[in-house]
Amino acid sequence: MSQYVRPEILALQGYVPGEQPKDPRIIKLNTNENPYPPTEAIQGAIEEVLRRGLQRYPDPMAEAFRHRAGELLGFEPSWILCGNGSDDILTIATRTFVGSGQGVRLPYPSYILYNTLAAIQGAYAEEVFFEKDWSLPEQFAAAREGLRLVFLANPNSPSGTVVPPKVVAQWAERLPCPILVDEAYADFADENCLELVRHSEKVMVSRSLSKSYALAGLRFGFIVAQPHLIEQMAKVKDSYNCDALSIAVATAAIGDQNWLARTRAKIVATRRRLTEGMRSLGFDVVDSQANFTWNVHSHFSAKALYQGLKERGVLVRYMDYPGWGDGLRITVGTDDQIELCLAAMKEMVQGGVI
Repeated sequence: MSQYVRPEILALQGYVPGEQPKDPRIIKLNTNENPYPPTEAIQGAIEEVLRRGLQRYPDPMAEAFRHRAGELLGFEPSWILCGNGSDDILTIATRTFVGSGQGVRLPYPSYILYNTLAAIQGAYAEEVFFEKDWSLPEQFAAAREGLRLVFLANPNSPSGTVVPPKVVAQWAERLPCPILVDEAYADFADENCLELVRHSEKVMVSRSLSKSYALAGLRFGFIVAQPHLIEQMAKVKDSYNCDALSIAVATAAIGDQNWLARTRAKIVATRRRLTEGMRSLGFDVVDSQANFTWNVHSHFSAKALYQGLKERGVLVRYMDYPGWGDGLRITVGTDDQIELCLAAMKEMVQGGVI
């Protein structure tokens, strides 16, 4: 039956999500989930949706969320488009701007879904390698014939590093196409690129409620872009890409900014503790602006450390980037989870891993 499948799909490896263990005793620090429960405000939102019933289709444009988010972020609703998680937003943008044989540019190493989305479109993906200090060379903003979209995860995964907004603004002026700044982790960072959207039609910013609002199990994301671009992307999305429950819960969650501030403060403090603890064990840990850290040890195999942690009931993400290197990406969990992770790591490092 493979003869009926598009060649691009046959050649595609496909995105592989992080492991989801069934054992509740596992300390899960591998997929950048928020370790804390979401705001209690979502309970009432869920009950209201169920009271009204689920027999009707949801609002196709998620207007309640667009208005609430717009109030908080300082944009009119026409500047916002909602999606079934930020991955849906990335897919919509790629389908809107990129055609077969055209180009997508992305940093490397970064979120590997960008490559997958380009391949599905029959487009080429141009990877620009980060420098060793996690900066990007001038090549990242160079014009190229056929280039239709640039992805920038900011903060980046797996590093947690940020390209300053002023640099992104300079790139946007030089690029011949839109740059989509994927800010899935921006709520944990000190700065973001939202303000750039007002001044340049070529800057678009996507956000997720999975990490900072502890709603990974719900699936809701959105993009902020100038209204004429939102209008075009709305043509591409599925008719009802966000369900009634997700719209209501996301609207309630983003409305509780006090919960976000408290939770962010806890995660940032624990991130500092994790960074200092890993550095004390001899790891090279780049300063992170996300809810995870990137960890490399000069004397021990990252894969062996990953396996050793897993055997001790701690699951982190081992990531290997050909041409770049490998390392461990560790999600910032609760203080207790991080203490157990550090204790297990110390045992392995002092004992020579095995």
